[in-house]
Amino acid sequence: MIEAVLSIGGIGLTAAVALGLAAKKFAVEVDPRELAVLEALPGANCGACGFPGCGGFAKALVEGKANPNACTPGGQGTVEKIAHILGIAAVAADPRVAVVLCQGDNRQAALKYRYVGMGDCNAAQRLAEGPKQCPGGCLGLGSCARICPFGAIEITDEGLAVISRELCTGCTKCVAACPRNVIRMTPLSASVHVLCNSHDKGAQVRKYCAVGCIACHICAKTVPGAYVIEEFLARVIYEHHQEAGAAVEKCPTHCIRDFARGYPPGSRFAAPTVPVGGKSAA
Repeated sequence: MIEAVLSIGGIGLTAAVALGLAAKKFAVEVDPRELAVLEALPGANCGACGFPGCGGFAKALVEGKANPNACTPGGQGTVEKIAHILGIAAVAADPRVAVVLCQGDNRQAALKYRYVGMGDCNAAQRLAEGPKQCPGGCLGLGSCARICPFGAIEITDEGLAVISRELCTGCTKCVAACPRNVIRMTPLSASVHVLCNSHDKGAQVRKYCAVGCIACHICAKTVPGAYVIEEFLARVIYEHHQEAGAAVEKCPTHCIRDFARGYPPGSRFAAPTVPVGGKSAA
């Protein structure tokens, strides 16, 4: 009995010594700045920086392979902390938010067929290019909302994705998840957007959506420097977004929305305190 106990104890002691030596031999030295940067990051692991998690981003920063302002969830505060740790200048990035360029929910947009499959936009898109007649409209099945790490996206009761301007960190994960490219990154300071993603001609748009852009050019005629019409679709020229609000009431289909005045119908997000030109709208 005693011999067995001593034998097992000897094996355990030998294994412990071997593991200790192996750990010492194969240990990877970590730059202390990398650990400090990792602690300064928000820990969202969202991948918005383009690296696999906060750890990968911290390593790339120390190696000079990443820009400190690539961490959009961290904001300017994180940029300054990183710059202090690395001894470099803190360069602020223009804050951006994601916007769903569509208001065509189930009340406003016509369907090609009734979809009863998996509740996933990518799955629905693969079935005859989606159930909506509009080729670019939001499918409203929530693929973007499920992937958002910050709870910034809601799906309204009528099947439209809406993104909170206050909760969105600009990580871009929703942009990649949308099979119809209906979500775009836009300057946070710009509150006016053309919420349409169809490049069909106006007569065709009228047949399937009550709130789609019909390329009537009224917005561009009202504020020539703030809008441009490309392939039958108006868009705001964000360099001149401060003037874009003048065309909101002129739009005959009401596809231009000023988020400073509220979210699309059906949204449960509270009236936003949207920064407009660097000032709060509330």
